[in-house]
Amino acid sequence: MCLAIPTRVVELLPDNHAIVELGGVHKPISLELVDDVAVGDYVIVHVGYALARLDPDEAARTLALMAEAGLDVGAATPAR
Repeated sequence: MCLAIPTRVVELLPDNHAIVELGGVHKPISLELVDDVAVGDYVIVHVGYALARLDPDEAARTLALMAEAGLDVGAATPAR
């Protein structure tokens, strides 16, 4: 089973890449599959690729459900 996790974009990089943050961890990802991403946006990330943008409320609900299920996703709570 694979999970796609909501993360917040904290920096845009050249060549359609970005840095995302989840629970204090920063990771580079590809934005090749998603258009018009800006700093502060939430994206669903799977195996290093952003798959879709997500509004902050949906990101919060998804991360809360993951935590409720016992999945440690970095104790992240999206800012609103």
